[in-house]
Amino acid sequence: MAFSQAMTGAIQSSSNFLLASLAAEDLERIGSSLTAVSLEKGALLYDPGDEVDAVYFPHNCVISLMTLMQTGEAIESATIGREGALGLLAAVSPRQSLSRAIVQVAGNAARISAADLHSVWQESPRLRDLVDRHSDALFGHAIQSVACNALHSVEARFCRWLLSCHDRIDTDRVALTQEFLADMLGVQRTTVTVVARTLQAAGLIRYSRGVVDVLDRPGLEAIACECYRAVRQTYERLLPVQFDAEVGTGPGRPAVGAPPQTG
Repeated sequence: MAFSQAMTGAIQSSSNFLLASLAAEDLERIGSSLTAVSLEKGALLYDPGDEVDAVYFPHNCVISLMTLMQTGEAIESATIGREGALGLLAAVSPRQSLSRAIVQVAGNAARISAADLHSVWQESPRLRDLVDRHSDALFGHAIQSVACNALHSVEARFCRWLLSCHDRIDTDRVALTQEFLADMLGVQRTTVTVVARTLQAAGLIRYSRGVVDVLDRPGLEAIACECYRAVRQTYERLLPVQFDAEVGTGPGRPAVGAPPQTG
């Protein structure tokens, strides 16, 4: 269904932060073309080579970008939540997906055709600026992931990944199977089991039947590698996102903040 004027107003004050940062006239342009969608866990949105014909703005779901190997192995290169959008560069010109985009955490999103968003992009300087900044932030996220996957321990990467997911949702509970976590981290399921049990024994998480409960966020931050902070700071610097808790002070949730910094 298309968003009504009331729903458009709700987007402006909450939900996806890129949409919320748009000026009223831009929301008016885009609102009639937005469709509310519910994305199920594990849903495949794009595979490499697919035409990006729709752009997704997550509200409370999380989407993983997976890099695939010819052997069938895969590893996550970036995560997209309510701070960003999937396929946003298709607003500039036709694009093909470079990675597999799969729903990591189920939830709601707004969807718009790439063609409709391109029309708004042509008329809106604010949207053009957001697309450029989002592209920079996502690139920074991806290259940080390359270093992280090569240099840091599985335990540190597990904590980094869990904190990043926690920042993008409204609950301390994340539904994650061993298989899904293993794919995200590029390791064997037995390795995920060992790491999860170690963190549970330390009182940082509760892990049972494919569900992870975050119990001690500062404790997870103490173990997470520097990449968690680096990626978070990149998004805060480039996009209209300000996390409502400083690292080390407890649960953090992104919130609409001041305009993105320049530089």
